Amino acid sequence: MKGTDRTDEHGDGTADDEPPEWAKERAREIVEAGSPDGDAAVDGDTDDTGGATTVQEEAADRVPDVPVEVVEEAERLTRLAREATDPDAAAHYRERRDELVTDHEYTPRLREDDDTLVLYPAEWMESGTVRMDRIEDTDRAVEVSLSGPGDADRYREIAAYNDAVVDAVADRAADVHAETARTFAAFMSNHYVRHVDDATPAIREEFREEYLPRNGWPTDEQLARVEESLTTVESVARDVEEPEIEDPEIEKPNIEGSGPDEPEI
Repeated sequence: MKGTDRTDEHGDGTADDEPPEWAKERAREIVEAGSPDGDAAVDGDTDDTGGATTVQEEAADRVPDVPVEVVEEAERLTRLAREATDPDAAAHYRERRDELVTDHEYTPRLREDDDTLVLYPAEWMESGTVRMDRIEDTDRAVEVSLSGPGDADRYREIAAYNDAVVDAVADRAADVHAETARTFAAFMSNHYVRHVDDATPAIREEFREEYLPRNGWPTDEQLARVEESLTTVESVARDVEEPEIEDPEIEKPNIEGSGPDEPEI
């Protein structure tokens, strides 16, 4: 990589303050300069001894300086940006992600080969490029798979449950609550892969303030009664049991507004 290798300053094969050779070799495997949001890829596989740390590892074993909850939020915002139908909304999610990661002195990149979000320590970067001569411990990088195995099965189970809750709300409550419940179920299934009654206050706020107005085509009555609708969903869900998934071959549907030609972020 141009500008990243140091020359032999003493003529004896050494240079002041250079990282160990093994670190440089490992860096060459996992790092390639990339622009934000996937304009360039980052190559290389990881292993159990020298690879970047995954977000699923125990907190006690994590070398990265960025907290687990920040990594998870960066992943969530990346997914929201990819799925947003409004370009302004997508840009908003990306900005929030970048600001969050930057606050912890990390920089986000997308490795397109295996659809992985990678967070690099800011001191590794110079003018948007990862400098290999600044890397001494590759475990400080963080990798998050955006399309890991098992996600489809989990999605089917949760989406089926959320749809069952919507049906129950439609049977027991007013139409205005049923319409909001339907939009909320799609939001929880597609964006969080979580049950509708497992929404945190922050998630409910995001739905009220951002998702519903922008993506739900709500009526004035829906907007005026959205909190009441969410309370109804939570109440009705207490009596809904997990449905059995009969056909494991059903594929996860595309999220509305996204498609194979949509650019990666």
